Amino acid sequence: MTSDINQEHKEKMKAQQAEHRKKMQEKRKPDTGLLMINTGDGKGKSTAAFGTIIRALGWDWKVGVVQFIKGNWQTGEKNFFKKYPDLVDFEVMGDGFTWDTQDREKDMEAARKAWDRACEMMNSDDYQLVVMDELNIVLRNDYLPVEEVIEKLAERHEKTNVIITGRTAPQALMDAADLVTEMTKIKHPFDVGIKASRGMDY
Repeated sequence: MTSDINQEHKEKMKAQQAEHRKKMQEKRKPDTGLLMINTGDGKGKSTAAFGTIIRALGWDWKVGVVQFIKGNWQTGEKNFFKKYPDLVDFEVMGDGFTWDTQDREKDMEAARKAWDRACEMMNSDDYQLVVMDELNIVLRNDYLPVEEVIEKLAERHEKTNVIITGRTAPQALMDAADLVTEMTKIKHPFDVGIKASRGMDY
């Protein structure tokens, strides 16, 4: 009886393997860098981007990060990468969350400065991955024109992959992307009064 189950399982797996190999033969390697969006109300958008950074570094890629919003807020990722400045060019460009600054002009100036730096990174041939952390928040608040962002992304260096994070990604930006992942919140400790914690949330 056990041998019959094992044989049945083996045949099933062989069929799945053949189907998978056939699908893979139909695929091709990307000709250019990909544009990826992590958005949605759930936790994990920036976390997923930093996980991809680790993967890229494992293949000796040059990585650039521009944080648009978090400003001088101390985060685990910033603490980590300042210990290893040769691994990643990590630029913290924002002045903090918009509800803290309460100054639209200042926020727009900070957003423009950060965007200019991100464009420098993705237009050079130095970086294989550029992460634009919380750019979607900047776009939601109309600190930068969405049309300009999409145009500049399309003009980036052909080998540069880009990850953009933040809630409420504009539909036009998602339409232009190669990969869009929406983080869906099912439960969150904040909803029952638990604050964000070091090492887990920032």
